[in-house]
Amino acid sequence: QVQLQESGGGLVQTGDSLTLSCAASGRAFSSYAMGWFRQAPGKELEFVAACNWNGNDDEYAAAVTGRFIISRDNGKNTVSLQMNSLQPEDTAVYYCAADSQYSTTASSDWRRYDYWGQGTQVTVSA
Repeated sequence: QVQLQESGGGLVQTGDSLTLSCAASGRAFSSYAMGWFRQAPGKELEFVAACNWNGNDDEYAAAVTGRFIISRDNGKNTVSLQMNSLQPEDTAVYYCAADSQYSTTASSDWRRYDYWGQGTQVTVSA
């Protein structure tokens, strides 16, 4: 069983930066692939970024490529999402997720992830 807790959300202005963190419980964190997803009001869950177990493989949604960076620290059981040049369309609840089955590759497929955090709200004002 893995528990994930996101933090770092908040209200920012267009063009600002924000870094989200996800803390994971359990000793197996370093064997999990990790992902970030988001859901805006009235919209479906959307892939944002993912990395494999050691961070050597990553994947980004087209909407955030060049602006967001995913990273992980296996020694601290954390994964982070650095978000730069934030836009109002980035407003959403951001979720951290863990894939305990296929750790060698990053994936945008939400169905691969079997553990999810509660989410943290990010609001970008125009």
